[in-house]
Order: sequence, then structure tokens, then C-alpha cells
Amino acid sequence: MSRKDLLESVKKLRKITGVGFKDCKLAIDETGGDIEKSIEFLRKKGISKASNKMSRTAVEGLCLLEEKNGEISLIEINSETDFVAKNKEFISFCKEVSEINFKNKADLSKVNKIKMKNNLAVEINLIDLIVKIGEKITIRRSTFFDNKDGKNSFYIHGTIENKIGKIVSIVKTSKKADNEIGKKLAMHISALSPMALEEKKLSKAIVDKEMEIVKAELLNSGKQAEMIEKIAKGKINKFISDNTLINQVWIMDSKKKVSDILKDNDIKILDFIRYKVGEGV
Repeated sequence: MSRKDLLESVKKLRKITGVGFKDCKLAIDETGGDIEKSIEFLRKKGISKASNKMSRTAVEGLCLLEEKNGEISLIEINSETDFVAKNKEFISFCKEVSEINFKNKADLSKVNKIKMKNNLAVEINLIDLIVKIGEKITIRRSTFFDNKDGKNSFYIHGTIENKIGKIVSIVKTSKKADNEIGKKLAMHISALSPMALEEKKLSKAIVDKEMEIVKAELLNSGKQAEMIEKIAKGKINKFISDNTLINQVWIMDSKKKVSDILKDNDIKILDFIRYKVGEGV
């Protein structure tokens, strides 16, 4: 390979991968100028570099939503710092992955294998971005709401760009719900973060754990044993009310509950989800 061809190959590899000149030249030398094999070579090197960052915590990032024909997808992609979350290259990567996520109905096992515009798979581009930016970046979770049997509405809080934010909620209601009430329900979900739609769908493990904590608090406060069960029951009932969507006080009218709003509008909530960047990491 002539020096000119070598430099052109290194330049092309750098453009594709974002990796430095020295590493790209080494890859080209090792693979006899084969670009695909050079990418694989750098991937292996990149994985090694990226693995050093995987022990860090990625609690910043973006939630991205796609909507078409009444169907909605949502994906959360995390970074370590808000500085990177505002990086144009990171945002560009996230936008393209969000589009892929919608087309593949939020199946991340498929999403990671799909080729992006540069003809490299999402998982390869992710590794390259980690190496280039120098932070842990993770595609954390995704979800998809189809348009069968209901109507989907959403609300984005902390909007960064169109359909990109820090908190995103989606709610599926019965089809007769109008756009305004759907959006208001999504806003309520964003603000009050319910754990479940109703009591029977609230995890028993969560309720039992809360009961354990409440009883321990009451015991440590000096309450008499015969009073603990009664007080604990009242506190648990409030916990359930505060954390189940239909029992929550309606954010736009404190005199009503969400169940009242549903009854007034003759609609049902079929499903919902709320993503907050970094929550639970």
C-alpha cells in the first residue's frame, strides 16, 4: 500500500470510527488495509477501553419519544454527565437510535443489531461513542405502545428538543378520550409518578416492605403494641392511595381524584408508563 493510500484509508477509518490517527494507522497496518476488519480491530480495542468506564454510574441522559399513526415508542439513553447529554454528537446518536427503536417496536435485542446511517450496528456505534467521548453511555430501557384497543397520549417535561426531555409519560386510554384529557392525564403521571394503576396491580412486595418500615418506625417511636397495627393500617392505606393512579388526588383539582375524572369523562386508563432520566439507577 502506497503512503497516499495508507493516509486515505486512515482518514476514512477515522471518519467512520472517530478514533485517533495512531490507533487507526495501527488497525490499517494490522489488517492489510481492510476497512471492515480494521473496524473490528478497533471495536475489540474499543471494548477494552469502554469496559474501564462501565463501573461508573450513568444517571444523566435523555428520554426520546417517537410517534406515528397513534403508536408511540419511548427510549432512555444515559450518560454520566449532563454536559455529554447536551453534546450534539450524543444527541444525534440518540435521535437515530430512537427512530430505530420505533421501527422495531422497542425490542432492544433487535435495536442493538440494526445498522445506522454509517452502515455500522447500533452496538458498534455505541462503543465508538463511549471511546470517543470518554464517558459511560448506556441504552437503558425502551417501551412501545401500539394503537390497538385504545388511544395514546404523552407529555414531555424538561423538553430539550422536539420529543426529547428529562421526564416523559405515556398513557393509553379508551378510544373515546379526547386529546386534551389524554394530555392532562399524562401530565398528572409525570408530576405524581404513580407506581401502579390500582391497588391490585401494586406489587405486594412493595406494600409489605412499606408495612415493615412503618411498623418499625412506630415501634421505635414508643407507640404501644396494640396501637401499632391500627396506625400502620391507616398509613398503608394512604401509601396505596398516594401511589396508585386512580386513587391519587387529581393534580388540577384537589377536590377530585383521578377516578372521578375518568368517571366524568366516561373513559378508562388501559396502561401507562413514566420515564425519568436516571431514576432508579
